[in-house]
Amino acid sequence: MSTRINTNINALNALRSLTDINNKMSISQLRLATGKRINNSADDAAGYTIAKKMNVRAEGLGQALSNIGSAKNLVTVAEGHLNNVVDILTQMKTKATQAADDSLGTAERTAIKSELASLSNQINLEVTQATWNSKSIFNGTGSSNATAGNVLFKFQIGAGNSSTNDLLQFNLLKTGNVSLESGNTGFKSSQLRLDSTSGATRLSGNTLAGSLLGSSASSHVLMGRIDNAIADVSEALSYIGSVVNRLTYQEASLTVARTNTEAARSRIEDADMAFEQLQSTKFQILQQTASSMLAQANSGPQSILSLFR
Repeated sequence: MSTRINTNINALNALRSLTDINNKMSISQLRLATGKRINNSADDAAGYTIAKKMNVRAEGLGQALSNIGSAKNLVTVAEGHLNNVVDILTQMKTKATQAADDSLGTAERTAIKSELASLSNQINLEVTQATWNSKSIFNGTGSSNATAGNVLFKFQIGAGNSSTNDLLQFNLLKTGNVSLESGNTGFKSSQLRLDSTSGATRLSGNTLAGSLLGSSASSHVLMGRIDNAIADVSEALSYIGSVVNRLTYQEASLTVARTNTEAARSRIEDADMAFEQLQSTKFQILQQTASSMLAQANSGPQSILSLFR
């Protein structure tokens, strides 16, 4: 047995063991408090980097899902206004068919013309009111340009920066999306050739002669134009349906990707709470035994005093 008192080796060993246990218990308690296995880069340098990248990916996917929700809302606004336009055109077709019958007199046709003019104005109002964040959705002139009518919307539907995979363009005035019937240039009544301020396409004004309801033959022309207008609006609704379907499928795909990304990040970064609780209990017991052993080691050199009695 050593009789040296200047350096208590046993006490130093017990102290080192106690310090080590306290550090480990501190880490275990932090993991239980935060629910994370990796709380700083020192815990797992590689895992910390991978987990942060996966978290960025998951957050980006979450925002893309939110963008898709906003895009669906915008498209729904357009769909609602176009459905109203179809209903108006259906009513106009009924009235034009009635006006084509020569059993009607001038007074009856004049009354029908006045009603059709009001319905025509309502079509213009529907087109004007179809806006999203102060931007028109389909109020403009159709063309084959990508930005036709200055109503192009670009939906960010992915977490990346690919213009092909992460971006969806929506434009109701691009003729590649909605092929307007010959002579039609948009969705307003004048662009659908249903009304103008003068000439043979006039519905507005008080003069029946020379207007679209001036005779049975001119009423037939109006009926044909209404049919073309209904075809254009119906095609626009079909295009909207295809866009909504794509958004829905993309939404489902992003939901799966986000869930899997979160699962992968959790496996790396999050703590196994049951295991950490076991570790904490073990360290608490070891802390008590180490403290007891340190106390005994500190009192060991006192036996030397018996040599001086």
